[in-house]
Amino acid sequence: MDNTIDYEKIMQSASLRAIHDVLSGVSKTGLPGNHHFYITFDTNHPDAEISKSLKERYPDEMTIVIENWYENLIVENLSFSITLNFGNVPEIMKIPFDAIKSFVDPSVEFGLSFSNKFSKKSELDINDQLDHDTTSKESQSDEITKKAERRSGEVVSLESFRKT
Repeated sequence: MDNTIDYEKIMQSASLRAIHDVLSGVSKTGLPGNHHFYITFDTNHPDAEISKSLKERYPDEMTIVIENWYENLIVENLSFSITLNFGNVPEIMKIPFDAIKSFVDPSVEFGLSFSNKFSKKSELDINDQLDHDTTSKESQSDEITKKAERRSGEVVSLESFRKT
């Protein structure tokens, strides 16, 4: 048994839950106000689904922008899917939460950055966090901590995203 609290894993889990919750809200009601997102993800993640042409253009990582034109934003426990426009060509993609490298909302100067350590064995099932009926909060916290062994979250500088 470990004698320390693993704050890094706890913050990782909380950060992924926040992204999940934000995207879930947007999928239901749209983007409020001036909010928009830059999401960078690892295109090599085994569960990431993008077209062959996009994979060729972005062999390692890709940044998508959710702002003016997007369709079919569907948020699931471990991933979200969305249709975006690339050169007047609609592209459907599926992005696992544990493939996300950064999430930025420049309209409110908010950002999260993650190291890229995804693992099929340590996937974070966000549904475990949402199931309040069958598990006590203490047990949920232990379970979430065990499953969140992928990356560490940290706040990133938004200077490069500022509008001038």
